[in-house]
Amino acid sequence: MAGLLEGRVALITGGSSGIGRASALVFAEEGAKVVVAARRIAEGEETVRLVKAAGGEAAFVRADVSKPEDVEGMVRFAVETYGRLDCAFNNAGVEKPSQGIVDYPQEDWDEVIAINLTGVWLCMKHEIKQMLAQGGGTIVNNSSTDGLVADTNAAYVASKHGVVGLTKSVALECARQNIRVNAVCPGWVRTPMVTEGVTEAQVQATVEREEPVGRIGEPEEVARAAAWLCSDAASFITGAALPVDGGFVAK
Repeated sequence: MAGLLEGRVALITGGSSGIGRASALVFAEEGAKVVVAARRIAEGEETVRLVKAAGGEAAFVRADVSKPEDVEGMVRFAVETYGRLDCAFNNAGVEKPSQGIVDYPQEDWDEVIAINLTGVWLCMKHEIKQMLAQGGGTIVNNSSTDGLVADTNAAYVASKHGVVGLTKSVALECARQNIRVNAVCPGWVRTPMVTEGVTEAQVQATVEREEPVGRIGEPEEVARAAAWLCSDAASFITGAALPVDGGFVAK
């Protein structure tokens, strides 16, 4: 049986680890040729190796999504390598430690907004230009439960709320042009951003306190939601922000 994305070309940013790496594997499993984009070359190339080892097809391009020339080159690489761009998962993101608004360094604010929000805008700008030229496509942006509710890390919350608003706006703009744009909003997921610097016991204590389902999510669970939204199975869905969060937002 053909996969959800059989014969399509997919671009995944932030593909060096976590949700991005899992998405490269899942999109390839579903039949897509995958372009893995990331700032970290060795880790991005390792993602490609893992995809190929699993029987998929993938290629790596180094890109910093906060830099317009990198994003334009990333999309050009996808088209030059595989001939078109059918779907994109704009997943790249960063988080800085929360210090309260008075003590929060402006350089941290600037970096978070540049990558998490401006980076998504730049990616869509160039992805949609290509998709319009070829007659359509699908885009999923990675927001967060912090794009739907809030905690006290203002820069991250602002960036992820911005991704949800941007997703909805561009979805409306492109609704009659055969381009669908949606967002996923992960909750507590086992990624380096969540688990780095803490013990498994600390992670589990947080999950038991915060997650209605009582466990942490896995990167593959977010990846499968993104792949589904990119597929024809979600053909009447655009402008949505889908929580993938074990019931966190519902709580």
